[in-house]
Amino acid sequence: MGFMDRLLSEGGGRSHQHTVDDYVEIDLDALDTEVPDAGTNIHVAKLDNKQDVIVIKDAIYDGDIVIADITRHSTSDRTMEHITDELKQVANEVGGDIVQKDDDQLIITPSGIGVSRKKLGR
Repeated sequence: MGFMDRLLSEGGGRSHQHTVDDYVEIDLDALDTEVPDAGTNIHVAKLDNKQDVIVIKDAIYDGDIVIADITRHSTSDRTMEHITDELKQVANEVGGDIVQKDDDQLIITPSGIGVSRKKLGR
């Protein structure tokens, strides 16, 4: 029994019925992983130590956006304070923006891109 068959037979606890025809299978091998001439890229980074800051800074200076996972650090951690101050300085230098989303992510943008402080949909 395939994944979709199991999913449909278990019903997922929903009262409405689905068939395999309701879903589209995506061939991941057919997806092109390179985006030609994107201009601005969005990078996902993990902040484990101070060395990770260098790569993030390079991406911001190159005009890219970085979403950094900071779950390894607490927001009151002295190392995290130092990293955040360093990334704030980079965002300020390039005329970009930096925000902390919840307790687990920093979003850093280059010049000309701001992060709205309002959530959509509510």
